[in-house]
Amino acid sequence: MTEESYTPPKVWTWEPGNGGRFANINKPTAGAQFEKELPVGKHPLQLYSLATPNGQKVTILLEELLAAGVKEAEYDAWLIKIGDGEQFGSGFVAANPNSKIPALMDHSEAKPVRVFESGAILLYLAEKFGKFVPMEGAARAECLSWLFWQMGAAPYLGGGFGHFYAYAPFKIKYAIDRFAMEVKRQLDLLDKNLAERRYICGDDYTIADMAIFPWYGAVVQNKAYDAAEFLDAASYKHVNRWVEELGAREPVRRGRMVNRVSGHPAGQLHERHDASDFDTKTQDKVEAAE
Repeated sequence: MTEESYTPPKVWTWEPGNGGRFANINKPTAGAQFEKELPVGKHPLQLYSLATPNGQKVTILLEELLAAGVKEAEYDAWLIKIGDGEQFGSGFVAANPNSKIPALMDHSEAKPVRVFESGAILLYLAEKFGKFVPMEGAARAECLSWLFWQMGAAPYLGGGFGHFYAYAPFKIKYAIDRFAMEVKRQLDLLDKNLAERRYICGDDYTIADMAIFPWYGAVVQNKAYDAAEFLDAASYKHVNRWVEELGAREPVRRGRMVNRVSGHPAGQLHERHDASDFDTKTQDKVEAAE
């Protein structure tokens, strides 16, 4: 079927298997599909996630908090295999009714607090520990503006451009052109902003950087959709400078490893329950011990 031949029906109905690469986990309904409780580890903060860009945002912040001396930010990170549909288990749905990673449960309160949506988790943790978010005035407004910009902009990059360029069952020129134009506009916006600032919001490194970096850093480093050349990502020199600086941070490097199941085994830490896991439980060491 081509884009020219499709006429939408008066009432859309779902056809199982329609949707390309991710068709097996996509349905037009919400809610739990099976019973499965979530594991709970030894720390108050329990993260259920996968190292997608949205998942990386939270583990980067947690590792940055620990590096800044916030011992209370210790956490357990449990792997949720979204390709296998684990996000539709009853326990995960109780933590996030939207069935998307990441989901956080904070057991430090008398009644455990659930937080879902990556931007909400970043803001919750930054405010809880008083780090990486300005607490008042224009600086706070700027940080939250860029944080919410990322939450609104990234779906055009991932679900829009990424899906139609890399994952759709056939290429649709109109869709690719439409979303490529928007992604390049976003990169140009970031580039102009970073031409005048070291970080997204100015001189201070904040959760806005942590939110934007996993998405747009992956694009310019050609780690997402194999599209860096197509988008001429190298031309955004200020974005590339910023990406290189953030990528060199040790907490960022560690955060990107947590709940990762792709790439070199030495860069995969499927679950994280202690800081020592980075030295002893990366996938290369797990496989060597089997």
